[in-house]
Amino acid sequence: MAATDSPVQANRAAGLGVLLAACVSALVVNANTSAVTILLPAISQDVGASVETLQWAVTGYMLVGAAVIVTSGALGDVFGRRRIFSLGLLLFVASCALIALSSSAGGIIAGRMIQGAAGSTILACGMSLLSVDSAGAGQMKAITLWGAASAVGAAVGPLIGGVLVGSTGWQGLFWIDAAIAALCLPLTWFWVKESRDPDRPREIDLLGTVLVAVALVPLVLALSESGSWGWLSFPTIACLVLSVLGGVAFVWAERHATAPLVDLQLLRNRVLVGATIAILLVAGVINALMYLLSLYFQDPDGFGMSALQAGLATLPAAAAMIAVTPVITPLAVKLGPRYAVAIGFGLATAGFAALVFVSPSWGYGAFVLPLIVLSVGLGLANGPASSASTSAVDQDQVGQASGISNMARYVGGSLAVAAAATVSTAVSNGRTVDGASPADALTSGLAGAALLLALMSAGGVALVLLLRRHRAEPATAVQLAAAAAATSHTIPTRPTGGA
Repeated sequence: MAATDSPVQANRAAGLGVLLAACVSALVVNANTSAVTILLPAISQDVGASVETLQWAVTGYMLVGAAVIVTSGALGDVFGRRRIFSLGLLLFVASCALIALSSSAGGIIAGRMIQGAAGSTILACGMSLLSVDSAGAGQMKAITLWGAASAVGAAVGPLIGGVLVGSTGWQGLFWIDAAIAALCLPLTWFWVKESRDPDRPREIDLLGTVLVAVALVPLVLALSESGSWGWLSFPTIACLVLSVLGGVAFVWAERHATAPLVDLQLLRNRVLVGATIAILLVAGVINALMYLLSLYFQDPDGFGMSALQAGLATLPAAAAMIAVTPVITPLAVKLGPRYAVAIGFGLATAGFAALVFVSPSWGYGAFVLPLIVLSVGLGLANGPASSASTSAVDQDQVGQASGISNMARYVGGSLAVAAAATVSTAVSNGRTVDGASPADALTSGLAGAALLLALMSAGGVALVLLLRRHRAEPATAVQLAAAAAATSHTIPTRPTGGA
């Protein structure tokens, strides 16, 4: 997309139609994503499937999102952003209906995987529509509002899910989300202008998209089932080998693609690599933590909370991440991004380390301080990393860098949820075999998973070595919005070219 130099275009505000369509849909997608783990116990009881099986409603969503998020943006560039965005909305409505009408785990998991494709398409193309409909200061204002809507949706999702479970049943979340997404369709069709990128090659890297799934699905399957299969069993080893072969094939395909899904040359940028790893780790540990706590808080051998109470119980973590947003960018400017990221992961490590000592005697109040500490730490690490991923590359590489970091966000979430759930279940089952009470076994499982997440967070501290050459940008409204939205999406912090 070629930038324009006219004074009028330099400060062009986004139209009300595209602003509403993009922001409302982003809020709904992120609220839906963060609410689902709160619903799992209710869904499990209703359809008669184990929570372990329904874990695929979470990991499957992320796996498909990882494979599709860059491809959907490319499809929009070639075939029309409004058209692909509208198809994403239609797919989201259909997936919501499929999930709400399903009476089996298979239907729900399939619906959620479809929803992963729909959600990533809505986010990727919604951001593109905003970017091409505005320019300069107007573009930054539009992106700021989009980032704020994304952050609010991610924060309030568990609470909304908890409210709806008690009032409409778990299906209510999906019917309401379907209705809102459906309302965005005529708004998009009649009020949003179509746009394309005429300079982009028309080839779509579908092979790369498929190979992302080939690499990730067997890996998540191995992480999820290794507890029952055994780490040295044939199925586990076969999955790991297939995952490695898929990864090797993906690298080969990207080197030979006309318009690759991932520009491998960008991976020579140490700042981008460090920022991407940080984003992967943050997304992984926060998604895994919310998954574990949502189940622990509602388990009769834990706190036995209702879905609404569990949603309220997770608010300190979400509130802490939002509350720290105003200080993230100024602190990163003062300390430097690498120290901000290192300190953030250090705080997260301390918070998770505290949860390693959880016991049946703990009341809910004992969780609050560790949750706040680790959430502040993850927010502090995530904001500068998200900003660095797009500001450390040339202007014409911002889209690719954003795609890499957003793909990493989905990959981190799927792998960490699968790994943490496996560790928790394995430790709990082991303690049960040893004769521990159900409450002791449950807390031991949570402690084992917390240890894994503490080690992952500690590994993030080492990223100080990769980020040492990057300088943070001054605090602006869009910088703050980018930091707030960073748990769900990477947004550019400087204007991009108009179309």
